[in-house]
Amino acid sequence: MRRRPTARGWALAAAGVIALQTGIGLGSLDLVRIGILLLAVPVTAFLAEVLLDAVRGRRGLEVHREVRPDPVHAGQDADVLVDIRATDRAGRARLAGLRFSEQAAVELSGGRALRARVARRADHATVRYPVRATQRGRWPLGPLVVTRTDTFGVVRSRTTLGAESQVAVWPAVVALPAPSDVLVGEPDRVALGARTPSTDDANLRDYREGDDLRRVHWTSSARRGTMLVRSDERAGMRPVSVLLDLPVRSAATEWTISLAASIALAMLDSGHPVRLAASGFRGASGVGATRDSAPYVHARQGPESRAALLDLTLDLVPARTSTDAEAALLDAVRVLDTSAAAGEIVVAVVGPLSPAGCAALAHVADVAQGWAVVRADGRHAGDARDAHHTATVLRRSGWRVAEATTGESLVECWLRLLGSAR
Repeated sequence: MRRRPTARGWALAAAGVIALQTGIGLGSLDLVRIGILLLAVPVTAFLAEVLLDAVRGRRGLEVHREVRPDPVHAGQDADVLVDIRATDRAGRARLAGLRFSEQAAVELSGGRALRARVARRADHATVRYPVRATQRGRWPLGPLVVTRTDTFGVVRSRTTLGAESQVAVWPAVVALPAPSDVLVGEPDRVALGARTPSTDDANLRDYREGDDLRRVHWTSSARRGTMLVRSDERAGMRPVSVLLDLPVRSAATEWTISLAASIALAMLDSGHPVRLAASGFRGASGVGATRDSAPYVHARQGPESRAALLDLTLDLVPARTSTDAEAALLDAVRVLDTSAAAGEIVVAVVGPLSPAGCAALAHVADVAQGWAVVRADGRHAGDARDAHHTATVLRRSGWRVAEATTGESLVECWLRLLGSAR
């Protein structure tokens, strides 16, 4: 709670002091009385504000904040509705004299004052205003700031009401064409190490993580001593891991995450189980933590599956140095190596890599089908040359590669990657 005199209060106090000093100097009892009276007005009003707030406090008022949509994608607008409701007679009396304003992170307000529309009724008031999400992450909204002025307009009290909310901002994504002609279908059995089935088992394959248990053929599984599932277009979808190499530059980081998220959603919409393999999570262990053995998200989970994938991007933060960025990538590659993901599809979005990074990704291509977008981050004059060298090394290791420049169209980049498979 902050209390301070208004301009009128300061003026009354100044006039009282002048009148009091002048009256004492001139020996005028009337001027002294006038000075005391002028000083008594702001002092009495200040004490009354303290006592009234001590008696009523914040009781009698409830605040509910709603953001639509929430989460929101970066670059999109959202509407915020704050409802302040009085729960008793004292609350209604207090509500009538309050003015409202809202606090928001600069990533939601753009550094500008929020323009709100206030509607009042006898027992509640609503504050409605738009925000624009400018950056991916979790950003605070609120608490509500309420201002009250006393009856004489000489003391202003300001305090907060209600709790702070968080708005989740997903990365900007685009709809990418589903690569049904290249990436879907029954995986190659040699790559998966599956045994050749007998004639009776011609439509069966080995169980893989993410398969629907309802497709398990229990009779054949008992005969073979291993779990077998009936294969069809949906059951044969390879799992997909989207591997992120988070760069140092913030703009390059957001472009990388937007491309990776768009690819992950395209794979999910095609029916693939999808997971996000990345380091740089902001978690309990600090920035840069790696989520080991990230679970696959399945399209059969419904609309929640898209939200679950996008939620994984909220806490990703860029590396502080190029060395940290490469260490984070190597940690994410280790997650792939230890997750028994042989035969899956790995789609990587990476920048120029050192020999150690190229070697790590080359090892991934030994057990998985590798697709990579190698971006030029623009860190220095030779960045494009380094990106081309990385792309060449990955191609020789068995990866399908498309080169890209940070900031270019995500759709064009994706189509170029698909075209490299032809």
